[in-house]
Amino acid sequence: MTSPAQYPIGTPGHPWGEAEVTAWRARQTRQRSYQADVLSVIEALRPRHDVVEYGRLDYQPDSYPLFAIKSRHWRSDRPSVLVTGGVHGYETSGVHGALQFVDRHASGYDGKVNWLVAPCVSPWAYERVHRWNPYAIDPNRSFRADSPAQESAALMALVAPLRDGVCLHIDLHETTDSDESEFRPALAARDGVTHVPGDIPDGFYLVGDSEDPQPEFQQAIIAAVAKVTHIAAADLDGEIIGSPVVAPGVINYPLRQLGLCAGITDARYKTTTEVYPDSPRATAEQCNAAQIAAVCAAIDYVLR
Repeated sequence: MTSPAQYPIGTPGHPWGEAEVTAWRARQTRQRSYQADVLSVIEALRPRHDVVEYGRLDYQPDSYPLFAIKSRHWRSDRPSVLVTGGVHGYETSGVHGALQFVDRHASGYDGKVNWLVAPCVSPWAYERVHRWNPYAIDPNRSFRADSPAQESAALMALVAPLRDGVCLHIDLHETTDSDESEFRPALAARDGVTHVPGDIPDGFYLVGDSEDPQPEFQQAIIAAVAKVTHIAAADLDGEIIGSPVVAPGVINYPLRQLGLCAGITDARYKTTTEVYPDSPRATAEQCNAAQIAAVCAAIDYVLR
């Protein structure tokens, strides 16, 4: 067996300090445009929906306004739905799936639910196709009080006034081959631990809340997505990414304990989607469609 190559930054067994984070940040280059891909789309949605700026990330020399899109005529007697994407900026279909849901489907739920969509929580990482923010912090482990991630803190502040009224939160993610080739080795190097290679599941799966798993809700989403793309199978140990498969395409995490985005409200129904864009059996369009199908199925289940 070949030993995994040492990550090019840091000293094995020693967590990163400021110098290592600075060296890591210097390796990150802008590969796409938040303005062109996200902000221009949001601007085009303004005539039909309300748009709110809920924060700004000042990462010199760059500055990123944070926007959410919401249904008009919000009413407290309707169920409220939260959709988040791009918490990990490199997970492309989470961003574009959220925007396409608003463009193509959100109006159909007006008058039935209040909906709020934050399509790109981490724009710096979106542009650099990375998981972390500039300080090598993972926003999706940082949704907690006194968060070290500006992205997480801004979203929590947006949601705080609505938190008790949200009945559904669906957070859109991807699991990619680069998780194993880059992000998990970088995480191990950052934390000064040994990277243990793992597998990348081929297909779509969900991460429910182990504290309140709602299995029928999760399976309703799986059934809808299975019409669009394939569902990830369990490995030989009956697991997906090291967690037991509790139903086809479903694993559970303690969302709030881990500081995950899907745990930021008291919603009865919450889940994290995981699309696999590197599969030879899926296209980028299918990945976006899978995210949209998941959102629509989740809302339809709540309304049922």
